[in-house]
Amino acid sequence: MYIKTIACAAAAVFAAAGAAAHGAERIPNIVLIYADDLGFGDVSCNGGSIDTLHIDRLAREGLRFTDAHSSAATCTPSRLALLTGQYAFRQRGTGILPGDANLIISPETMTLPKLLEGVAYETGVVGKWHLGLGHGPVDWNGDVKSGLDKIGFGYHFLIAATGDRVPCVYVENDRVVGAEADDRIAVSYGERIDREPSGAERPDLLKQRWSHGHDQSIVNGVSRIGWMTGGERARWVDEDMADVITRKAVEFIDQRAKSNFFLFFSTHDIHVPRVPHARFAGKSGRGPRGDAVLQLDWCVGEIMAALEKHGIADDTLVIFTSDNGPVLDDGYRDQANKLLGDHDPNGPYRAGKYSLYEGGTRVPMMVRWPARVKAGETTDALFGQVDLPASLAKLVVEMPLNAGDCGDSRDELDTLLGEDAVGRPHLVHEAGGHALRMGAWKFIPPGKTRDSLNPGRPKQVVERGELYNLEIDPGEANDLAATEPERLKEMAEVLATIESAPDCGGRETSIRDLVLPIK
Repeated sequence: MYIKTIACAAAAVFAAAGAAAHGAERIPNIVLIYADDLGFGDVSCNGGSIDTLHIDRLAREGLRFTDAHSSAATCTPSRLALLTGQYAFRQRGTGILPGDANLIISPETMTLPKLLEGVAYETGVVGKWHLGLGHGPVDWNGDVKSGLDKIGFGYHFLIAATGDRVPCVYVENDRVVGAEADDRIAVSYGERIDREPSGAERPDLLKQRWSHGHDQSIVNGVSRIGWMTGGERARWVDEDMADVITRKAVEFIDQRAKSNFFLFFSTHDIHVPRVPHARFAGKSGRGPRGDAVLQLDWCVGEIMAALEKHGIADDTLVIFTSDNGPVLDDGYRDQANKLLGDHDPNGPYRAGKYSLYEGGTRVPMMVRWPARVKAGETTDALFGQVDLPASLAKLVVEMPLNAGDCGDSRDELDTLLGEDAVGRPHLVHEAGGHALRMGAWKFIPPGKTRDSLNPGRPKQVVERGELYNLEIDPGEANDLAATEPERLKEMAEVLATIESAPDCGGRETSIRDLVLPIK
């Protein structure tokens, strides 16, 4: 299957080269900037009270989405769906991973970077990964054998999991940066191996205290999830993290400015621990969380500046979005609630990270590509990140994926470029359970889900489920399940069908599009 796809892709490259000789549009570089835990209302172009000038620029010079979604309300499953074009719930072991987990994408899987690598793109990922590394015990002191080259990434510089989990080191092309033979690294998510005081035992040693769950090994004055020893000179400094990964992303662009490239720049901001650089600390007036938003915005500006330096900004498709919705208290006492003020991280939408309600997956998204995307446009079309593989396949090779590849990814290129005002007919949201969007309607089946931007007792959704018309009720305050029984029944049936079979649209493995008219 893979050989066949690459052969077709190679043929398309030659065709594209021939077209270029006749003055046709060249395929663009692609930069995908993937923020972490950034809510719809966290950016000022969506009404947020924190000025995000560089992110707003992408909206001003491109297309701003009002109904774009991550596939899940947490990071690992969203990232898996984005890269593989398949909902994470179809595969076991795709919840939030520990820092020593193995790679959950098999080498045989078609992925977005593998597709692009096959058509002569140079590919790289910089920043947060959280999809596991290699197979078997990870050797943090030698060849990590991440397996990322087998899934399409020619270069990587990684935060293996997240900033709140050990190991607190960077991995570049299968080597821990700064590792030394006489300071061997060990990691454990079970047995305690670190005999130094933990965050639970010595909170007085912490620069930022934990609120729940983050009370094990202390690194850089912050206690983490998991135990780590060794690697003292390799350990990151949280305040420098955004600078380090942004510099690596810029270097990737600098070294490949004369080639076609795909950069997956996966920021750590604004995930916990929120420990921004001194340049941003205190600048937002909203505490460390708000300062991390400013730092994220700076990262975006640096990427754009690098593209402009080489004269390729207008030849690059820049996509900015987030892996899930917002959260306030996510394990550290960083005053995210106390200093929130009038800032509304989820905008008009209900709940956020970990939730099946709309705020869990409705995220900021901007697309800039002057060659095809009109400046200053806004679209209300329904778009899912799971559709990026099929959509970008259509863009760069002008043909659909094979039926067995990226099984839930639909060709929504017209939506991505602002040429289709409707978008996807339906979309699944994952957060423990599964919810369904069809047009303006939202179905949440019975079960438990978070209903807050903070930890607490989850809400129990009643046995029949809940139904909302987001066109007139974006905050999901008025449950219409009792007055719309036929719609409720049909949406439950559609969700069950999607759960049992791939949903890639026009390819042979797709299900039929079932959409009731919007009233």
